[in-house]
Amino acid sequence: MLKPILLVEDNPDDLELALRALTKTNLANEVVTVRDGEQALHYLKREGDYANRPSGNPAVVLLDLKLPKIDGIQVLEYIKSDENLKSIPVVMLTSSKMESDLTRAYKLNVNAYVVKPINFSEFIEAVRELGMFWAVLNEPPPGSHKSSVRPKSAIATPSPIISPA
Repeated sequence: MLKPILLVEDNPDDLELALRALTKTNLANEVVTVRDGEQALHYLKREGDYANRPSGNPAVVLLDLKLPKIDGIQVLEYIKSDENLKSIPVVMLTSSKMESDLTRAYKLNVNAYVVKPINFSEFIEAVRELGMFWAVLNEPPPGSHKSSVRPKSAIATPSPIISPA
């Protein structure tokens, strides 16, 4: 069974673009979307509306930095401090180029920090490559499940805008 991708994005335009990009990748992974940090934590902890979701962690969390209720840094901090969640790859997908945001995210062990391109086609391509890399190409930690199913088209190398930790 394929692990889902958790997309945490409050901006409806960016959410639509990210979903369109992930669809173009032809990934078989389900994409679960939540609109704020509180919903993301409920999903990950299987609480509230997500109490009955199937067990297991997502393949990757694509996490916006500036979110309502609980911001992306706080969500990242929770994920990386929880023994059951800390091995989940987290990619900060944000418009912030502030050095303080970048530094803080990496100090909290984010796996990659991607600045959202302003150009529509670059944004689509960046998210497509993120989905491909983290859901298909990346080797997960020992003991976690990875599907051998590959999408119809695979990229040869990760995008240069992806800076893995």
